[in-house]
Amino acid sequence: MASEKRTFAMKMLPPNFPILWKGETGYEEARIGRVFNFRRPERYPVAVIEATTEDHIVEAVRLADGIGCRVSVRSGGHSWAVWSVRDETILVDLGRYHEFSFDEKTGIAKVSPSTTGRMTNKLLEAYGRMFPGGHCPENWGWACERVLAVDVVTADGRKLHCDKKENSDLYWAARGAGPGFPAIVTRFYLQTMPSFSHMRSSAYIYKREDYRKALEWILGITSAYDEGTEIVAVASYPPGRSEIHVMVLLVTFKNSEKEARAALQPAEESAPPGHVDTWFCRETSFSKEYDDQHAANPLAHRYCVDNCYVRNDADVVSVLEDAFTTLPSRKSFSLWYSMAPCSRRSAEKGTMDDMALSMQSDHYFAAYTVWEDEADDSRCQGWVKEICREMERFSEGSYLGDADFQVRRTMFWETEQGRKLMKIRRDWDPDGRIAGYLDDGDKSGTEGLTNVHEWKNSKMEPRTSNGDSKPS
Repeated sequence: MASEKRTFAMKMLPPNFPILWKGETGYEEARIGRVFNFRRPERYPVAVIEATTEDHIVEAVRLADGIGCRVSVRSGGHSWAVWSVRDETILVDLGRYHEFSFDEKTGIAKVSPSTTGRMTNKLLEAYGRMFPGGHCPENWGWACERVLAVDVVTADGRKLHCDKKENSDLYWAARGAGPGFPAIVTRFYLQTMPSFSHMRSSAYIYKREDYRKALEWILGITSAYDEGTEIVAVASYPPGRSEIHVMVLLVTFKNSEKEARAALQPAEESAPPGHVDTWFCRETSFSKEYDDQHAANPLAHRYCVDNCYVRNDADVVSVLEDAFTTLPSRKSFSLWYSMAPCSRRSAEKGTMDDMALSMQSDHYFAAYTVWEDEADDSRCQGWVKEICREMERFSEGSYLGDADFQVRRTMFWETEQGRKLMKIRRDWDPDGRIAGYLDDGDKSGTEGLTNVHEWKNSKMEPRTSNGDSKPS
């Protein structure tokens, strides 16, 4: 930044404002110190503001406007593609901006954006409540459907409250826009629910050669399974084993041992023989599940992640086979998540909230590639790219939280919702003050994402389940 701009900027800011300029001591740690993915980018904001108050965020936006640059935002620091670290931006880091309160009459919790699911549920324990995010049954619906309102700082520096009646278009966008939201969220209003006294899990672990048997079984029972049970299948190298194994895991939320056993019993009775390890109705907890997740996503590692919603009419077992039977490193894993029957809901039918988030199918797949040595970057990233290239023609689209817009173009919203979202972005941030979707070259600006599949204009349609291609 030119020295005269920086001098001008310093005059705009109040005393002791928490800003570190590029080149100052501590800048590099502020730039990437909280970035979870050790495959860190060579991108450099002009400054980092470590906000501790809402007013710091307002001042950051006004500063960016005054010196003519964009604002990027870091919340939990867990973006795989490191969306927050952008060239020629002011990075607002919310890691030190902490807020939590709970209204026992309404069951509504107010939390700041960097408050993780684990932190939120730990704080809610004292009230006998929980917020259903990760590690919860899909039948309970999307977590963002329980976001009743948000407080934001807009691209022109105003503080606003947004819900279904007030600034409703921003509220609509906040639930599904991801990093393209045209404002900075400072507070979520979460509708919590009573916690459960009996969290229990069952697991069935099979060798790689039994992949098809295991997946065909669990796919066959999930659509009508107990609504309080989360069901996933994971391919990984279990501790102490030298080969890939496939684990089918069921976690149920109940208020008695009898209810938990009844929920898990159908899987116990129908699981095919041949599993190398198993457990039934084992006691678990949010803390235990979060610990397992942490172990599967270790710190100080390099990550490449991608995903898709597999079409309901696809041969899902065949589509996922390469992803589940070939992994590029011992710490990598592939995951299938059952989303039926919740995925059959729609805003048009009034069975799901109308919001930006709109892409879904019965089958969510994600590849989490994890390694340590930079020398393995090309090989591990190449595996993810090839897996998704083979799979994308069988997909509806992708979940943007596990995506990298610089690498692959696909759909993240249904067509009309995508168009509406991009218009809201332009309406609320016509100058592109808030750094949006980090596409290849960071060029998307106010236009946002095109929300189309890479293969949309291809001459070939998706392959049939036997691998043949159909001419268009």
